[in-house]
Amino acid sequence: MRSSNPVFSRRGFSRDNGYAGFNAQQPQAGGPAVGTNPYATGNPYAQGEANPYATNPYAPQDTQPGAPQQVRGNVMTMDDVVSRTAITLGTVVVTAVLSWLLLPVDPANLGKSYGIAVGAGLVALVLSLVQSFKRKASPALILAYAAFEGVFLGVISAAVSTYIADGVVAQAVLGTMAVFAGVLIAYKMRWIRVTRRFYGFVMAAAIGFVLLMAVNLLFAVFGGGDGLGFRSGGLGIMFGVIGIILGACFLALDFKQVEDGITYGAPREEAWLAAFGLTLTLVWIYMEFLRLLSILQGDD
Repeated sequence: MRSSNPVFSRRGFSRDNGYAGFNAQQPQAGGPAVGTNPYATGNPYAQGEANPYATNPYAPQDTQPGAPQQVRGNVMTMDDVVSRTAITLGTVVVTAVLSWLLLPVDPANLGKSYGIAVGAGLVALVLSLVQSFKRKASPALILAYAAFEGVFLGVISAAVSTYIADGVVAQAVLGTMAVFAGVLIAYKMRWIRVTRRFYGFVMAAAIGFVLLMAVNLLFAVFGGGDGLGFRSGGLGIMFGVIGIILGACFLALDFKQVEDGITYGAPREEAWLAAFGLTLTLVWIYMEFLRLLSILQGDD
């Protein structure tokens, strides 16, 4: 089972064939000069920076403030993001349903099914990390990740539903959808504002959360039981809630990234990165809901 979401280390949409947020943008001749603010080009959530996609020949051309920009062909649109995300999430759902049906979790086949699920989860982890550090989106790599992730989720969900709490999977799916809708509405209404401070806080909290879960896993592997108890009882409930909140925060970061990509004219292929990030985050939220609901119903 993956203990961290590679979206934590995602560098965002490409910038000058590099990564948004890590490569400093060189001032263009006649363009706005880069000031002394170290976050002016180094942080994808800084305000007032120049167009990070200026090197894309299809990007909107700079105009006077307030004037409409002229958008040309090969740029990312919301339709591109929606369609790529639907394809990626659809792959996860289809392979999850197939693995649920074809990999039985009855006592006679449980070990084999778990083995396949663990193997698929490890492959999905490797593929997600490879894509996270690639300079450009690879649709084949992203869809392969989605397929293996779906196998892992299908077996784990079937096992939880069979042996821990019947109906918990449907509740986790509904909870994930509710968080997605709630964050989207809050972001569109500007109740959530993704700033440099917000970005830094979320990253710091996520790193701390992942480190604690990794330590707990090590204690569980070498010491037996539930490790330090971060995934059971009262502590398990608390960390489950924290995990869901972190996932919601990363949804806001994903929405900001998509909004900036569309505004600044990111190349169309960058829509696959948006789909990849959204899928990672939604899988994270679903897994946290599944753990939390399993603890709550298991204690009844």
